[in-house]
Amino acid sequence: MRILVLGSGAREHAIILALRAEGAGHELFAAPGNAGIAADATLVADLDQNDPAAVTAYANEARIDLVIIGPEAPLVAGVADALRGRGIPVFGPGRAAAQLEGSKAFAKRVMEAAGVPTGRATRARTRAEVEAALDAYGAPHVVKADGLAAGKGVIVTSDRDAALAHAETYLSGGGVLVEEFLSGPEVSLFFVSDGDTVRALSPAQDFKRAYDDDQGPNTGGMGAYSPLPWLAGAFGGEDEFVAEVTRTIAEPVIRQLDAEGTPFIGLLYAGLVLTEHGIKVIEFNARFGDPETQVVLARLVTPLSRLLLSAAGGHLEDEPAPAFAEAAAVTVVLASEGYPEAPVTGRVIDGLDAAASVDGVHLAHAATAEQDGALVATGGRVLNVVALGNTFFEARERAYRALGEISLEGSHHRTDIAARVARD
Repeated sequence: MRILVLGSGAREHAIILALRAEGAGHELFAAPGNAGIAADATLVADLDQNDPAAVTAYANEARIDLVIIGPEAPLVAGVADALRGRGIPVFGPGRAAAQLEGSKAFAKRVMEAAGVPTGRATRARTRAEVEAALDAYGAPHVVKADGLAAGKGVIVTSDRDAALAHAETYLSGGGVLVEEFLSGPEVSLFFVSDGDTVRALSPAQDFKRAYDDDQGPNTGGMGAYSPLPWLAGAFGGEDEFVAEVTRTIAEPVIRQLDAEGTPFIGLLYAGLVLTEHGIKVIEFNARFGDPETQVVLARLVTPLSRLLLSAAGGHLEDEPAPAFAEAAAVTVVLASEGYPEAPVTGRVIDGLDAAASVDGVHLAHAATAEQDGALVATGGRVLNVVALGNTFFEARERAYRALGEISLEGSHHRTDIAARVARD
């Protein structure tokens, strides 16, 4: 197939690597892509991924068989709607259904209507409303921007002043949600949907805080691992957990959106917390999560192209449950100096060939570019080192050994990704 992937990060690189690993001879295109993706797909760097008309025109002219939308911004911009209007298969929800991520208030309403378990929340548009909600729910305080914020719109803190300052940053842009804090282990679970049928992928856990031991500010994600062996203790196993979440969360939400005339065709990301009162939803996203995608797709055995095309075409019911390798997968993010507050960019990256030569390791580029013959960092999260192993100990050792080969002045990474499961 001729497949176009929209996006420029490590998530999109992971998708492209999974498509290439099928060995099916796909012709892969990426818009705009990055320096790492350029080795695995043809870049269409001048195509505006957020322009519905431009993307549709290109897909039509280039005879694209499937468009996969990676980031959230094109979804909220209605790119999928425009493609479907021209009969071009696209994996990604339309603008209305994408509000499940684009508006936290919309997501809360849908969850309430679908009877999905989640935390209490208050929509606030003024400082006084924020203060009242913070006091009502108590600490730790959870404040979320209501719209898209590139993974930086959430703060969880016991500092009331910090929570209030965060809220004030977003009040003028549509308000915030102040939520009750949900305590417990967190799980990321992806669902492929054709608007009716859902198929779950393997769960993962990510690490949002910038520094070891979950210290520092929230980020877009500093690492992840999959599968989650500790689910066996609480649920009897991963399959039982996935079945429960599918039945009580994913299917009710998909049915609710369909009933409202906004079918969800794409990837439903469920951010979950395992509380003492059961599984609850922290948030939904309308696309593959980053960096969890890097470890989930690294273990996927079922051809990704077939799965996504079936969803785009409305016949996912013909697909069996996706199959995954028993291998352990770990990814560690290499971040620029100053990330997430003020990342320093433009510095040269060295050692990638040595890193990629470590057994079981591959690299997913997040923010890189070629400049004067050198590879340079262009953003906060620069690279994902992804490692597979027979055990988490082996996968983790490989990931950090490869990371040690990479040189980027001032860079930082967490040293505790998957440490707990590697000891178990």
